[in-house]
Amino acid sequence: MLHFVEETGSTNADMLALAGQGGGDGSWLRAGRQTGGKGRLGRAWESPDGNLYCSTLVRLRPSDPLPHTLALVAANAVHALIAPLCRGQARIKWPNDILVDGAKIAGILLERAGDAIVVGIGINVTGHPEGLDRPVTSLAAQGANDAQASTLYERLTQLFGHWLSIWRAQGIDPVRTHWLLNAHPTGTAMRVVQPDGGEVEGAFDTLDRHGMLILRLANGQSHAIHAGDIILN
Repeated sequence: MLHFVEETGSTNADMLALAGQGGGDGSWLRAGRQTGGKGRLGRAWESPDGNLYCSTLVRLRPSDPLPHTLALVAANAVHALIAPLCRGQARIKWPNDILVDGAKIAGILLERAGDAIVVGIGINVTGHPEGLDRPVTSLAAQGANDAQASTLYERLTQLFGHWLSIWRAQGIDPVRTHWLLNAHPTGTAMRVVQPDGGEVEGAFDTLDRHGMLILRLANGQSHAIHAGDIILN
């Protein structure tokens, strides 16, 4: 079921509420505007008119892969939607961003309530925030001036459904393989700011089979990252 509202606080919050009321697997909600949009780690997500803000509800099944690997499903779907529309090169940045030539164009936020995972997706379509501490862009800035949130929303639901079905039927391996093809290349220098404030520097090596980022440290050792903010050097 695809739903649309002109304005809400947060599509993720609405879908979490729906999950608590017994909302079904595959429900979607898009908002024209959000007054309380949020990103990872409690950050605000600016939500002006024209951009795409939506969330979907996935009910976990006993046979499903690890829930957090739905982030890879979402990233594959968003990348497939965005990449053909951009002048620059779109790449996936672990764990939840899509960048075009290093500038953020989309973000993904997973939240869980019991057996429900809500996957929130925000895409800069007609505009992007100014004055941030990192580069950002939009589909309009990438030359896709005719892109519309409503059309993109319908296509995104199809792409997400495609990758979700692969995730459920074949497991994480084909999802991970496709993710790696479209992510920061092996050897990309990066710094990871971990939730406790500690930092680790190294080069991107791979994702393991649980979706964890594997860094290659300067001494040649591998280091698994379970959570953190990635800063590409």
